[in-house]
Amino acid sequence: MAKIISIVNQKGGVGKTTTAVNLSAAVGQMGYRVLLADIDPQGNSTSGFGVNKREISLSSYEIITSQAAIEDAILKTDCENVYILPSNMNLAGAEIEIIEVEKRESILKTALLKVSDKFDYIFIDCPPSLGLLTLNALCASDTFLVPIQCEYYALEGLSQLMSTVRQVKRRYNPYLELESVLLTMYDGRLNLTQQVVAEVKKFFPNKVFKTVIPRNVRISESPSFGQPVIYYDKRSQGAESYMRLAEEFLEKQK
Repeated sequence: MAKIISIVNQKGGVGKTTTAVNLSAAVGQMGYRVLLADIDPQGNSTSGFGVNKREISLSSYEIITSQAAIEDAILKTDCENVYILPSNMNLAGAEIEIIEVEKRESILKTALLKVSDKFDYIFIDCPPSLGLLTLNALCASDTFLVPIQCEYYALEGLSQLMSTVRQVKRRYNPYLELESVLLTMYDGRLNLTQQVVAEVKKFFPNKVFKTVIPRNVRISESPSFGQPVIYYDKRSQGAESYMRLAEEFLEKQK
């Protein structure tokens, strides 16, 4: 059975999709079978692996709305051991379509359980909101990983996220735990960065990855080439950071 990890932060632009794509690729390169479930209607994780969103016939939309079997929607990526459940803009209306469905919060969980034995890890790239799609991800997950940008507003909204998590634990998924917090867009030269790091560690004691993800041009460029940064430029600082993150993540699993 795969371990299922949601990558979640309702604040946009914090490196959530970048982390979903690059951590999946790095863990796959280390020999583990990985599925990345893209449930963000923007579909950036999908295009981050070079999959054309306009050409896919089945996506997470058909899975969430119970129109297709998940086995038929999963695609093999060009990256070693990595598969993707793709997404596109069709998913944008799914929350409204399933609002009346019984056990609507468990649709994704039910689908992922059907393929869980085929993978070691399943990562879920959540939309930047705390709606029904993110609720589905949290209900399906064993743990959740929170990327936080090293900027002034980093902790804004985190209390709302943790409040949502407490409700999910109480009502739907009592086993849900915080995997770790990941500091992204890190620039150690800035006093502000050090202040944010200190605040985050105070907020989440013993739950912050030692590895930090720096601001890096190669990380920003790689999506436009449809490749994770470890394939686009494996010698870049960004690629090395995500490989270290994967090593630290896997070490924690032991």
